[in-house]
Amino acid sequence: MAEALTHPSLAYETQKPHFDNQRLEFLGDAVIQLVLTERLYDMFPGFSEGRLTKLRARLVSRDALHQFATAMRLGDYVMMGKGEESTGGRNRASTLADAFESVMGAVYLDGGLDAARAAVDKVCSKWIEQVAESPEEKNPKGQLQEELQALAPESPLYEVLDENGPDHNKSFTVRVTWKGIGLGEGVGNSKKDAETKAALEAMDRRLWEDFSI
Repeated sequence: MAEALTHPSLAYETQKPHFDNQRLEFLGDAVIQLVLTERLYDMFPGFSEGRLTKLRARLVSRDALHQFATAMRLGDYVMMGKGEESTGGRNRASTLADAFESVMGAVYLDGGLDAARAAVDKVCSKWIEQVAESPEEKNPKGQLQEELQALAPESPLYEVLDENGPDHNKSFTVRVTWKGIGLGEGVGNSKKDAETKAALEAMDRRLWEDFSI
């Protein structure tokens, strides 16, 4: 496990031969992909290859691996050069994601695939449950932009129409427009939430279909 938790910067800084976690990272990436692929294959028997691939991408993204590593507090245990640590390496998303992959690679070498399955399931269970509860990743703003830019290169614009309430409980009203067309409005406790709701209304109303572009 020491090898799995050794950052390449340690050897670089000491200028002495030293093992690091890069090979285990390579192995762990494949192990994690296999374990999560098996889980998704069993969980969603009616899903096509494309839909399963998108779900797996959510679970093996750099951000997701970073979250897994943070849940295990791996940053506390990674051995690295002083220069790397002084520049925030212990909390760097890429460093932690790599460490998670390398640790899972080490678990596989030590205990085989069953041990790796158990380890991945234990750490990732919360995120797997979230995927199971919401298998369709919804991004109304992204969907709206894709639809509109298929017609013209101009992006939709989000404008705050109203902002009221105390700082701890503000309410925002946002309108989304495109090429001068008011497509929808939304109200939320943050600008982001209000923008999302405005995009949802726009997707429901689809007013751009009534105009010549």
